[in-house]
Amino acid sequence: MTTLDETDVSVERTPDGRRIVVSRAVDASRDTVWDVLTDTELWPDWGPSITSVEAATRYIESGTTGRVRTVGGLWLPFEVTACEPYRWTWDVARIPATGHRVDEWPGGSRVVFEIPLLAGGYAPVCARACRKIASLAAESTTTEP
Repeated sequence: MTTLDETDVSVERTPDGRRIVVSRAVDASRDTVWDVLTDTELWPDWGPSITSVEAATRYIESGTTGRVRTVGGLWLPFEVTACEPYRWTWDVARIPATGHRVDEWPGGSRVVFEIPLLAGGYAPVCARACRKIASLAAESTTTEP
């Protein structure tokens, strides 16, 4: 297991096969982190490669479609291919992309990205996303009534 800052990187078997897994402990509940991951309005806040999202619904579910605008300004279509409690996957431009999940973790939860092996260069981007998600979830926890 390698560490980027406080983010761990490893290779694991996932429901979609062997993937590079980038993960980080978060000081927030599993449900709070899940809300951050599934709220399309927040994707540009934590996704370093996404600047805008247009989606059929604000919170994703299996079959949700839409498009994301990348940092380069290119709009790409997406479809959520699976979404069950605490794990979702998607295709971007009809190509299987990262998986997203939230695991239980002592004192909070753990946000996890599952990256196809051929996209290993995307690990630092996912590590940055993990940090942003942790920050957004912590902010959400402190502002809840």
